[in-house]
Amino acid sequence: MAKVELRRVSKVYGNKVTAIRDLDLVVEDREFTVLVGPSGCGKSTLLRMIAGLEEITSGELLIDGRRMNEVPPKDRDIAMVFQNYALYPHMSVFDNMAFGLKLRKFPRKEIEQRVREAAEILGLSQVLDRKPAALSGGQRQRVAVGRAIVRKPKVFLFDEPLSNLDAKLRVQMRIEINRLHQRLQTTMIYVTHDQVEAMTMGDRIVVLRDGVVQQVDTPLNLYNNPANLFVAGFIGSPSMNFLTGKLERAEGMVFNSNSFSLPLPPSLAEKCAPLVHRAVVLGIRPEHVMIYQTEKESGLAGPISAVVDVVEPIGNEVFVYFELANQTFCMRVPPEVTLTPGTKISVGFRTEHLYFFDPESEGRLV
Repeated sequence: MAKVELRRVSKVYGNKVTAIRDLDLVVEDREFTVLVGPSGCGKSTLLRMIAGLEEITSGELLIDGRRMNEVPPKDRDIAMVFQNYALYPHMSVFDNMAFGLKLRKFPRKEIEQRVREAAEILGLSQVLDRKPAALSGGQRQRVAVGRAIVRKPKVFLFDEPLSNLDAKLRVQMRIEINRLHQRLQTTMIYVTHDQVEAMTMGDRIVVLRDGVVQQVDTPLNLYNNPANLFVAGFIGSPSMNFLTGKLERAEGMVFNSNSFSLPLPPSLAEKCAPLVHRAVVLGIRPEHVMIYQTEKESGLAGPISAVVDVVEPIGNEVFVYFELANQTFCMRVPPEVTLTPGTKISVGFRTEHLYFFDPESEGRLV
């Protein structure tokens, strides 16, 4: 088992392109850490530096307290699972899984034992004689994972391993990789651009943007306490709603946008007192935007008039999109609520779930 430490690690291509900038990160022993962010944010580059497939421009990489910057990939005791499976088409499942062990001159009996143990864990025992062409996408991905398991490495690295699978298989493989971590109790670092994967799999999530760490936290803390505008908008599906306006005093504290004013409750107004007359970005998640029904409804600020634009029923809930201050807002409603495009509605905001951000620095204010 291993603790992975990155100390002020940077990666610069040529003299101009900085992929990773002064990154500090500690992945604890046996932890499942997910690196998430949009395409081009540097997450795969970071994973490849840990694996030794990319050279570190500056900073230090330590595994189990040992500096690894100059250590060749084969000597780092790391196994990597790639996005494209990278299976040998002319070899059977057994031979694909055993190939790395054969190169390292393991005894035949130990190779047999390790491969069959991994196949049992992954449900591949019945297909060990097949070639990759005779396997489904999910089975091929399991073979790629199995090839890593038989190595019994200190650290597993996963580089978007589920991106080539269909939606149902992705869910199934997410569950299997989670079970695998619980069973093996090994340090795992997993890269994905899919924030749903990140939320459902990681003990901790590292949110990256342009090679810079935005926040490192547990899934629920990331969702409930985003550090900045980027994290708030990236984590959550549908994403958080945002609206630019000003906080002002008018018989209490209010948020003023171009088209409406939203009164804030005393508890929130007190927190926002230092922000009076300041431009802010209001954030609220779709589940905290409600159909406004009565003024007596506790904790609901409104009413705000709107017109339904798009309705997306997805079974157990419905996403309703509408225009507000020239911006598209989304709210979640129960399936029994019947709305159609063009319907006039009144909405309210759950004020205990409002966020305020600085429009310039994008940092969280309240």
